[in-house]
Amino acid sequence: MDDTLCQNFFNQPSGPAQRQYEALRAVFVEGLSQKDAAGRFGYAYDAFRQLVHQFRHDCASGTPPPFSLPTPADDPRR
Repeated sequence: MDDTLCQNFFNQPSGPAQRQYEALRAVFVEGLSQKDAAGRFGYAYDAFRQLVHQFRHDCASGTPPPFSLPTPADDPRR
């Protein structure tokens, strides 16, 4: 079965939030260098370094990234 179109969904994200997610995932999960991830996903290296810095800060402060779905614990009604 040819899964090229499905692979392209992940390797060539179309929306900005998905692109951020895939680029950050490539660094933190796959171990790709920031420089390589920036190139793969179309970011300027310095801009991507800032994105990584902000993501680390947000994770450390418990602030979910913009592409995260809230968990039941995040629901203010609870």
